[in-house]
Amino acid sequence: MNNFNAIVALLGGVTLILGLGSKWLSRSPLPPTLLALVIGVLVGPGVFNLIDLEALGDRPSLMESAARLTLGIGLVGVALRIPGSYPRRNWREMLVLISLGMALMWAISTALVFLLLGVPFWIAALIGAIITPTDPVAASPIVTGELAEENIPEPVRHAISFESGANDGLGYIFVFLPFLLLTRPTGEALSHWLTKSLLWDVGVATLAGLALGYIAAKLLQAAERRDAIKSEWRLVYTVALALLAVGAGRLIKSDEVLLVFAAGAMFTQVISQSDRENEEHGQEAVNRFFAIPIFILLGTVLPWRGWLDLGWGGLLLVIAVLLLRRPPVLLLLRPLLRDIRTPSEALFVGWFGPIAVAAIYYASLMEHRTGEPVIWHAVSLVICGSVVAHGITGAPLTKALGRRLNRQEQTSGLLPKDVHKAHDLAR
Repeated sequence: MNNFNAIVALLGGVTLILGLGSKWLSRSPLPPTLLALVIGVLVGPGVFNLIDLEALGDRPSLMESAARLTLGIGLVGVALRIPGSYPRRNWREMLVLISLGMALMWAISTALVFLLLGVPFWIAALIGAIITPTDPVAASPIVTGELAEENIPEPVRHAISFESGANDGLGYIFVFLPFLLLTRPTGEALSHWLTKSLLWDVGVATLAGLALGYIAAKLLQAAERRDAIKSEWRLVYTVALALLAVGAGRLIKSDEVLLVFAAGAMFTQVISQSDRENEEHGQEAVNRFFAIPIFILLGTVLPWRGWLDLGWGGLLLVIAVLLLRRPPVLLLLRPLLRDIRTPSEALFVGWFGPIAVAAIYYASLMEHRTGEPVIWHAVSLVICGSVVAHGITGAPLTKALGRRLNRQEQTSGLLPKDVHKAHDLAR
């Protein structure tokens, strides 16, 4: 059954079945992403052998392409979810989170990989950089839906969304620094990183993305003024923008992940709030459609033998990364983040920094370029640990945060989602 058409049919069928029970799944402790991962294991070579990507060709390249497409669609959805005023009002706090925060998380992750796996330092730094960014695809179920809206304050949800979108693109410079130092002399590596990675890959990608998002939004507004576009094409338009940005980024050999997010962010700055809300719901549906297949594919390519080779250090790495990579950093930075008001909120944001599709993308890319299988072995193990841990704890911890905020605000008569609004007015 290892042919393209059979794989497409299987992915579509599983997504169809999970969609039929999506309301039940939203209330269950087993989220669709975790079920998709389990299904991938079952249909993979280890059990029923219905999907074997190795038989189709270069597995790292196939996974990289699938993850890149899924990530591009997800990033535009994240941009549509964030109010246009949020980046302007919170740019200092978000800059702290995606610069100092990412640097600290990279340092912690690198140290954990180096100490627990015993790999060379720059390999450890590369793996640490890959697992540093927060994943926007896996974070979406945490911050969307009725459960999230009733229990998580709006600014906290926006903080998670914005960080997950921005740091995936900026993760590029953290990933490529150790990669270059692994593959080139130190002086040449640093020079290439400063000129190519920072100036071209990040700088040009940001400018190109902003320009693309602005032009796309203005063209849409012009078409609407002339009554030239049908309402159902609005969703198609945002998905097409994501695909255009992903492809354009690769064509100009730049950071396509950052280019996509920049395009989506600028697009939301130009179009109206009501239009963005209508498109957001449709884009979220498209995100879910793309998210299920990538987790099924991940389940089919898990390196079981490679995990065994990591020994107990691999299991300890998963636990240490989940507990130490983000929660201590968010607690440390909380005085600089005005929307993260309490230690409970800092721990919530710190815990829910899932590692998923962005890590699949960067790990596949780096494994292909370096030929080091330990990169995929370690990263895939951490990804699976994150999918299981964050998936199972999503609903319970969301409800727990809501209960805590309710207790704190009993005298005010406010819902958790309104607490920050009152706080801002008081300030």
